[in-house]
Amino acid sequence: MPDLRGLLEERLRVAFDRIEPGTDPQVRPSDHADFQANGALALARRLGRNPREVAAEVVASAELDDVCRSVEVSGPGFVNLSVSEEFLSGQLAAVADDDRLGVPCSPEPTTVVVDYSGPNVAKEMHVGHLRSTIIGDGLCRVLEFLGHRTVRENHVGDWGTPFGMLIEHLLDVGEKEAVHELSVGDLDTFYRQARASFDAEESFRERARRRVVLLQSGDEETLRLWHVLVAESVRYFDEVYRQLDVLLTPEDVVGESFYNAMLPGVVEDLQAEGLLVESDGALCVFPEGFVNRHGDPLPLIVQKSDEGFGYAATDLAAIRDRVERIGAGVILYVVGAPQAQHLEMCFSVARMAGWLPLGTEAVHVTFGNVLGGDRKMFKSRSGTTVKLADLLSEGVERADAALAEREPDGGGPGRTEVARAVGIGAVKYADLATDRVRDYVFDWDRMLAFEGDTGPYLQYAHARIRSIFRRSGAAPPPPDTPIVLDQPAERALGLALLGYSEAVELTVDTWSPSRLCTYLFSLATAYTTFYETCPVLQAADPALRDSRLALCSLTARVLAHGLGLLGITAPERM
Repeated sequence: MPDLRGLLEERLRVAFDRIEPGTDPQVRPSDHADFQANGALALARRLGRNPREVAAEVVASAELDDVCRSVEVSGPGFVNLSVSEEFLSGQLAAVADDDRLGVPCSPEPTTVVVDYSGPNVAKEMHVGHLRSTIIGDGLCRVLEFLGHRTVRENHVGDWGTPFGMLIEHLLDVGEKEAVHELSVGDLDTFYRQARASFDAEESFRERARRRVVLLQSGDEETLRLWHVLVAESVRYFDEVYRQLDVLLTPEDVVGESFYNAMLPGVVEDLQAEGLLVESDGALCVFPEGFVNRHGDPLPLIVQKSDEGFGYAATDLAAIRDRVERIGAGVILYVVGAPQAQHLEMCFSVARMAGWLPLGTEAVHVTFGNVLGGDRKMFKSRSGTTVKLADLLSEGVERADAALAEREPDGGGPGRTEVARAVGIGAVKYADLATDRVRDYVFDWDRMLAFEGDTGPYLQYAHARIRSIFRRSGAAPPPPDTPIVLDQPAERALGLALLGYSEAVELTVDTWSPSRLCTYLFSLATAYTTFYETCPVLQAADPALRDSRLALCSLTARVLAHGLGLLGITAPERM
């Protein structure tokens, strides 16, 4: 079933096409009716006609009698559309009877590779990994729900010169002690100690450099020690992902090392295509349209002058692998804004080489920064980068305290699980609800508030609905329960429920989970108005009571499902 606005656009487009094919009806929600179509104004300007006359011609030929109770031309040429109660009720019944809540599967499912999170081996995850991880996770959940084959790839930094230093430090402290240190999640201390030795001791630096050569040449013992570092780091990453409740698993890790064997082939094939140019001893590609501040062509360095490979070679190999081996139709890179030019250059070179063919899309899903109250990069009180695990633990503790304030008697069984759901949900929702390209200020008080556009507000709205059925003992009415929409708040809630499909589709169209957040907040707000103005259990007429219970039940289902697509748990009680 199409979303309601989409259905109106389909019907109006036929009428507009009779005047001039390809005209956008421009259907939008309106304060003067349920929807307003503004397309007649732009069409009239193009044709040199009176817009009201064009709008009247559209209204006369549009087939809307089965959908709308009134269709009127207003103002300079707007078309106001009010949907009939009978049609709304029928659509709501269809949504209630649908396990997918009215959201169709994609008519053109494809394979989507999503590159997100991307921590570094032997380094702890910090607040800087938050946005990539949860935005990527939300997009994966929505894509899978829409029927796309979704391949999660966690492109971790697990290769390069730092590993000579790290392996030598592992040997210095002893393998058993090093594994213990890493297993308790103290990766930052391990890395700092290795760096301190590297900076202070020439003999250590020499050992580290020799170890890099051994690593890159495939020395068996060096590779074994490298695997120890990687395995302990991946185990730690997995603990953080479980704490954050995201879908990434150890099986999704595809580190830089995975592409090592492919790098010589990248150079050979670019050379065969005549794309490589030697510049200061390095092998580069100069994709068209990229220049430096002086207007000179900007190179993408594929192989350095010392014959080592840089990030570009690895990223080109990744594109090639994702298209040729995995069969990606779309590749999403959920990566911070500073990487924009690098990624665009990689995409351009991949297209030049034929590795990113027509019809295959590579998208940089960029995002802004997490800021502190001073509007600078978010730091701890000591000025250090905030560890992600510590941030999440604090969120759960603060949520537990907030719940205790609301229910001083302890809140009953399951409070620990509810506190975890609220604390983690608050962090995730505050991030996802922000337009992803914008920075946002990390503010615990705002995130954990039970009022306003917050995760706890939406979770509480869901729990409050569930409490209606729990307190009354009433079962959710069957899907075919007649829905009465006589009151403005009932009608507004019904219209909001029918917007779920469009919100999910917009989330993918824009690669922005904030679209779904905006929808869920508007739905919860519409429900709050309904609940405050339309008695449910106290409704005098049993049919009206069942109708309002049906609206409550469907609202709870949509809230829980939508929050689930964002990776947020909707508790049954709070």
